[in-house]
Amino acid sequence: MAVAWSGMRGISAEPGYVVMQPTTLCNLACEYCYLPFRRENRKMPVAVAEAVAAGVAGFVRTGRFSVVWHGGEPLAAGRAHLAALFAPFGDGVEHHVQTNATLIDDEWCAFFTEHDVRVSVSVDGPRERNGDRVDWAGRPAYDLIARGIGRLRAHGIPFSTLCVVGDPRPGVAAELYEYFLGLGCEVLGINMEETEGVNTRLNSHDPAAVSAFWAELVTAWRRDPRIHLREVEWTLRYAAAVLDGNADELLPRRLDPIPTIAHDGSVVLLSPELAGFHDPRYGDFTSGNVLTTPLTEILGLAAETPWIGEFLRGIEACRETCPYFGFCGGAHAANRYFEHGRFDVTETNHCLNSKIRLLEGVLDHARDHEATAV
Repeated sequence: MAVAWSGMRGISAEPGYVVMQPTTLCNLACEYCYLPFRRENRKMPVAVAEAVAAGVAGFVRTGRFSVVWHGGEPLAAGRAHLAALFAPFGDGVEHHVQTNATLIDDEWCAFFTEHDVRVSVSVDGPRERNGDRVDWAGRPAYDLIARGIGRLRAHGIPFSTLCVVGDPRPGVAAELYEYFLGLGCEVLGINMEETEGVNTRLNSHDPAAVSAFWAELVTAWRRDPRIHLREVEWTLRYAAAVLDGNADELLPRRLDPIPTIAHDGSVVLLSPELAGFHDPRYGDFTSGNVLTTPLTEILGLAAETPWIGEFLRGIEACRETCPYFGFCGGAHAANRYFEHGRFDVTETNHCLNSKIRLLEGVLDHARDHEATAV
């Protein structure tokens, strides 16, 4: 099923969205979190939002554009400050918030409705699967998360969910899917735990167990596909494109730069997880600062950032050597760096768990389903 992809790649100067860090602070201390400054309340000045809004104005005019408020905990910035950060963007953008939901109350729900915010909640399944999600005193956060989700539901606010899985194996996927069906979310994204940032826990798993996890998840979803299952639906689109002979059209010819704007206006491209880190060879990974350089200029000169050139060589190595490249488009920059210490390597545990085993699991499900049908 995996096919090669032969298109030329580079970095687009026009992003599909920007990631904004309104504060570094998070009220939780999740064991697998990658963020380095989540105990500190470094808030984004409004001047940073104004500079970014000016930089993306042209992109907004050409179609749908998203501003994603993400990590620390965006709601820890407070409603008044978040509203002030929203204001420079005006109409024409979609605001998204990735939140742990622990601070959501009726006032926050009113805020989401007033500003037409798309809400995504981080929760790892039923109570017993949220052991890594604790506050700074080590107390479980699940009840607060569930309470926040309850307020969203009471106010009729649709929401997506993001689930981190640290133990992918048969039995887990069906349990998770059943839980999220009952939770009432519209979309479910599955993130295998990653070794990145300040999280140094290993993410190597038995290949057969991971493939079986994904296959079981597909089976559960097909029995009751009431929620959009992010990874599985993308994989099925790829499989259909391969069968139709147009899989080459799925991957973009140029990479989305995914500009991440840190609280201080510094810009990291391609991998939000690199923000806030420093390396003797690569420096702080930033490509500029919107307070001193227009965002459009930073994007136009992306390839001049030293580590990005090395990353693009790694992408080319993936294209030349990996039969799964047409599906995944190459391992993510942060995963290469945090797993291997450089960017021109190819295979990572992340691509094994979340790309290769995902595709294999979906194909295993299709094979077993066909055999049962016969």
